[in-house]
Amino acid sequence: MKYRLFTLLSFLLPFFSMAQEAEEVGLDKRIDRAFQPVSDFFNDVIFFEIMGTPFVLILLVGSALFFTLYFKFPNIRHFWTAISVVRGKYDELEYPEGHGVEKAEINIVDGDLPDTIRDESQEGEVSHFQALATAVSGTVGNGNIAGVALAIALGGPGATFWMIICGLLGMSTKFVECTLGVQFRDVDENGTVYGGPMYYISRGLKDKGFKTLGKIAAVLFAVFCIGGSFGGGNAAQSNQATIVVKELFGWESTMAGTIIGVVLAVLVAIIIIGGIKRIASVTEKVVPFMAVLYVVCCLYIIFSNFPLIDDAIGLIVKEAFNPTAMGVGGVIGVLLVGFRRAAFSNEAGAGSASIAHSAVKTKYSASEGLVALLEPFIDTVVICTMTALVIVIFNFGGFFEYGGDGSGVVMIDGMPYEGAGITSKAFGEYIPFSNVFLTVAVVLFAVSTMISWSYYGLQSWKYLFGRGRTTDLTYKLLFCVFVIIGAAASMDSIWAFSDAMIFAMVFPNMVGLYFLFPIVKKQLRRYLDAIKANKQV
Repeated sequence: MKYRLFTLLSFLLPFFSMAQEAEEVGLDKRIDRAFQPVSDFFNDVIFFEIMGTPFVLILLVGSALFFTLYFKFPNIRHFWTAISVVRGKYDELEYPEGHGVEKAEINIVDGDLPDTIRDESQEGEVSHFQALATAVSGTVGNGNIAGVALAIALGGPGATFWMIICGLLGMSTKFVECTLGVQFRDVDENGTVYGGPMYYISRGLKDKGFKTLGKIAAVLFAVFCIGGSFGGGNAAQSNQATIVVKELFGWESTMAGTIIGVVLAVLVAIIIIGGIKRIASVTEKVVPFMAVLYVVCCLYIIFSNFPLIDDAIGLIVKEAFNPTAMGVGGVIGVLLVGFRRAAFSNEAGAGSASIAHSAVKTKYSASEGLVALLEPFIDTVVICTMTALVIVIFNFGGFFEYGGDGSGVVMIDGMPYEGAGITSKAFGEYIPFSNVFLTVAVVLFAVSTMISWSYYGLQSWKYLFGRGRTTDLTYKLLFCVFVIIGAAASMDSIWAFSDAMIFAMVFPNMVGLYFLFPIVKKQLRRYLDAIKANKQV
């Protein structure tokens, strides 16, 4: 206990030291200055350019296009099949008494408990609909509220068009990685399921005769996933929650961010360290409700301005190919802004979603891949587009200049706004007291996302350092520290770091996807054949 207390104090000591420094520079600013070089370093390393374009975006979008073509447009051809799976139309295939359908192929390697996997496959804990609802409620959040606003502030309305294109292509990538996540999952001696890219990379490449490459790529993914949990899954969330809270209460203190961050960190610590499941269970119930309410508010604003919908859509398409936002760098610039924000929002290609989907109980790995295929469509194509339409319709009033200051900040009524603050301002124009609702929504989305990503990061941490209480506590303490850093630092540095960490996961994940995608084709064929055979019974 003394050691743990000492560890916690050692992490927090720099922040206490900063608080004792001269008052002319606030605590938030000092934390931001200390974090900025870290953010810049990772941003420069991950987003290295080839012919003026970040290679990671070329890899991400090019791979999504390849998988779309290789699987013959699964995002279109199997869209209704995916919906049927979610509706439970093919549930009898999961419980085949009397149907004569063979059991799922189990990837048996050292440490696997095949009987446990088969038992879980037959019984099942959640339906496909519940799995999708849970995943979407976790995905719908600040990426849709703040990320879209950031994209439009930087790249103008045209960024929305490229977000939609990236979302459509990302459906194919998510189908591949989530199918592999189920196919190569692991089960420990207690029957707990573990899965994700670190498992399908290491196991899949070992089967292909590339054991060393698989181990290296799996370790790199685990490292980057931990970074992603600290960045996009944590710091970026607390950053946006802090922005809307400060705006709602008009809090201008130079250490407001740090104070809000400490409160959020304590709340998150109570849940992930203290094991207070009641708070987490409340969040799980409230967040889907808030997500639905957010969508309803968007639809209300859009349809209350019905004559402007076609104008907004026309502007989005026009600006995609002829952008007027200052400093965006032409078509390529707005395209990159849109792709970057879409990938951050739906995480297709980063592999994080497969960690959660791996635990779903199913006998056909491709069935869960099809379910996952719907996520980028719902998250990016539908909900992100709604947010974009609200902001574009709002700005027909000429409230701010697209492009802003080049960092995502725009001036509205003489005041600087960024991220979720822009969306809040747009909502406030049409719905009274919506700033209160949006503040609550952003904070709840932030906390729920942090809880989800703490699970992703912890699984990667366990993969690297083993499964034990001390190992868990070390990760969770670090995670809580990044809650404070995210709240105190500027949006520019936090989102640059978060982007770098999320996109870093793409590199090792694609190693696994390119080696193993033929397995996905085999599993898809197997599942579709089972559906066809079932129809003939």
